[in-house]
Amino acid sequence: MSDDHDQFEKNYWGNCANTFDEDQKHYVYAKFMELPRIHYSFDANNKKILDIGGGPSSMLLKCKNLKKGKVCDPLDYPEWTKMRYACHNIDVQVIPGEEVNEENWDEVWIYNCLQHVDSVEKIINNAKHAAPVLRMFEWINIPPHPGHPQMLTKDYLDSIIALPGSGTARLAESGCYGTAYYGVFKQ
Repeated sequence: MSDDHDQFEKNYWGNCANTFDEDQKHYVYAKFMELPRIHYSFDANNKKILDIGGGPSSMLLKCKNLKKGKVCDPLDYPEWTKMRYACHNIDVQVIPGEEVNEENWDEVWIYNCLQHVDSVEKIINNAKHAAPVLRMFEWINIPPHPGHPQMLTKDYLDSIIALPGSGTARLAESGCYGTAYYGVFKQ
């Protein structure tokens, strides 16, 4: 990601003390990613889950029954966010999604991330290499703008993922406004 796009994201998160704007959206994403719920948490069903682009407040932090988690994100967030992850058996690696080289995970989660990257195709291919299940939620049909160099469409994402199971929805709820692409893709 270019320095301008990185700086846009760093400015958005600030010191990471208030992540509510994104946290509330996680519950909407979870519904479309077909994540089972336990009250206000998601049931990870004793799986190992890799989150590509999870930032300082990954959905993995809201999981119960998480066997192991890992968040890969290109930005280096404050040390206290890494300590919070460690308390939940979640590793953090500061790395762009294009460079993720993982395998033997049960699932990969990607949500609200791909507009920010250099190569959507490389990240999705890395995700498909890492696990047999990809759960995804992405905003589509938004022209590029600062911090968001990619314009995603359903046809484009379907062509890269090349697995059945996508859908789209027009949303206006809990901080989520726009058209979303989502799916649970199994290889």
